[in-house]
Amino acid sequence: MPTYNYKAVDQIGRPAHGQVDAMNEVDLELRLERIGLSLITFRAVTKSATVFSAKKVNLQDLVMFCFQLEQLTSAGVPLLEGLGDLRDSNPNPHFQKILAAVIDDVEGGTQFSAALANHPRVFNNVFVSLVKAGEQTGNLPEVFENLATTLKWQYELISQTKRLVAYPAFVLFVVLGAITFLMIYLVPQMVSFLRNMGQELPIQTKILIFISNAFVDYWWLILSLPVLFIAGLKIVISKVPEARYRFDYIKLHLPVTGDILQKIILARFARYFALMYQTGIPILDAIKTCEDIVSNRVVADALNRVHQQINAGDSMSESFHNAGLFPPLVVRMIKVGENTGALDKSLLKIAYFYDRDVSESIESMLKMLEPALTVILGAILAFIMFSVLGPVYDSFSKLKL
Repeated sequence: MPTYNYKAVDQIGRPAHGQVDAMNEVDLELRLERIGLSLITFRAVTKSATVFSAKKVNLQDLVMFCFQLEQLTSAGVPLLEGLGDLRDSNPNPHFQKILAAVIDDVEGGTQFSAALANHPRVFNNVFVSLVKAGEQTGNLPEVFENLATTLKWQYELISQTKRLVAYPAFVLFVVLGAITFLMIYLVPQMVSFLRNMGQELPIQTKILIFISNAFVDYWWLILSLPVLFIAGLKIVISKVPEARYRFDYIKLHLPVTGDILQKIILARFARYFALMYQTGIPILDAIKTCEDIVSNRVVADALNRVHQQINAGDSMSESFHNAGLFPPLVVRMIKVGENTGALDKSLLKIAYFYDRDVSESIESMLKMLEPALTVILGAILAFIMFSVLGPVYDSFSKLKL
């Protein structure tokens, strides 16, 4: 959105000047009129892009957007007026431009949900589908309240994971740094000392020398291989569907982390499925939309099989059971929801159970990871000291003899 320097006068003729963001001259005049000013002259200001300028809309931005829009619509503020206020007060320049484009589309006669759909990198299919359902039922405030709650849960889960991973990541960085320092700087000096002693070196010392020489001579290869491997793996996964499916399958079956990932996916599926069901989206459409939410081809294929079976006339619980992927808890709670007519409540209970289980599992795993990294570092140091000091001790023993 362009920025303008303006000169204006207030209602009693006193001069005023400042800077404000506006879409064009007309928008600039309207904005100044809202604060009791009459525009005299203006000049567009060129904004210099910086590396720190916001380039995307994150989850926190969306949470605040949903929360504020829910408050405004609940208070009876017209949608366009509320969107204009959010655009003007939003601190993210990129989000401001998106909201300005949405306002222009809505003013041009486009439905609000369709205007949001023009920005799929910010508002995904679930977001658009829920807003569309809210428009049709007249429950937009409730939809935005539920969206704010769900996105807040997702944001808190990501924040918690980052917070818990921070210390082990720091420890791992220190371990790798210590190993690199020992192999490149300390071990070569000790090796030259051992070779000057003129005795036969044991096998473990030769192994240590080989590793140290590899670090010194091929450090660039050691650093670049993991990067090249990860980049190549990403390209293959994005281009080859079979590779993507196999990779997602492996992630779900890894020791410890695979079980946690599966619970996170199931919690996300249950929460969004319940949200769509509450909003009035048909079950088959909700399941189809969830295929994109889970971000895992194995789970998405299982949901596709569920969709086909329900479409063929099978019950939900039977379809989820026949998919062969969903745990008994999910199938049992879905069956309870079918029998009681409160499917959304059953799904939210699934999400609550898995949320709690995931938090406890992550904390337990990371508590074990910290001492494990310490033990690994101690074992590496012990191997280095044994490989270096062993020959020295043997030499001193021979001197005594």
